[in-house]
Amino acid sequence: MHQTRHLPIPGTHNVRDLGGYATAAGSTRFRRILRADALHKLDETGIGNLVDTGVKTVIDLRHTDELAHQPNPFATHDTVAYHNVSLLDGLAPDLMSEGDLLLELYRLTLQSRQAAIAEILTLIAAAPEGVVLFHCTAGKDRTGIIAALLLGLVGVEPDDIVADYAQTADLIAPIIAEITAGAVARGADPDSFRRLLASEPETMAATLAFIDAEYGSVERYLELIGLEATTIERLRQRLLGDN
Repeated sequence: MHQTRHLPIPGTHNVRDLGGYATAAGSTRFRRILRADALHKLDETGIGNLVDTGVKTVIDLRHTDELAHQPNPFATHDTVAYHNVSLLDGLAPDLMSEGDLLLELYRLTLQSRQAAIAEILTLIAAAPEGVVLFHCTAGKDRTGIIAALLLGLVGVEPDDIVADYAQTADLIAPIIAEITAGAVARGADPDSFRRLLASEPETMAATLAFIDAEYGSVERYLELIGLEATTIERLRQRLLGDN
């Protein structure tokens, strides 16, 4: 049966499967790991659609202000395990910079939020059978970093990881104004915030190059931030294994 990568779930715009990407060990499996934007607009139908897709674990990468303004409907769900790990706590790019603000943010995240990254990836590796969904607000930055690490670990080509990241631009176009309004309500400057809404291919390409130059490879990075070999292997199995 043909599997689709983008899942048009009512109440969301950017729910996508990490399946179907070529690696030396075969393609990544569908309906193992999903990346997504915010879930607060899900109604019963949308929640049911995700549960029917097989979602058993939701990992919310947003910070406490976002949770307060846009509560996650899976936080109190009966059959789905919910976890919150705020990936960008304490981080903010230099909005006065003329350079690539998002590249700066991604580098900072990889360097200074290693414990949070390790916790998120360990949760994915240790999750029970079923689909794992991780998400932030737009499904672009925090979600994009974790997706890139997962795909890079199993050997997906950099061009495919970059394309996966860049796809967000088209999918969230209808909600850019809403995302901006939400950030402004939490105190952000609208003009500055709009600079953070891009998902240019060059940003992710440079991020992947930074990982290789600074750490040697994604796998070596994961080892350096404390992931055990068994955890790394479970991540591989979740994306590539037959079971």
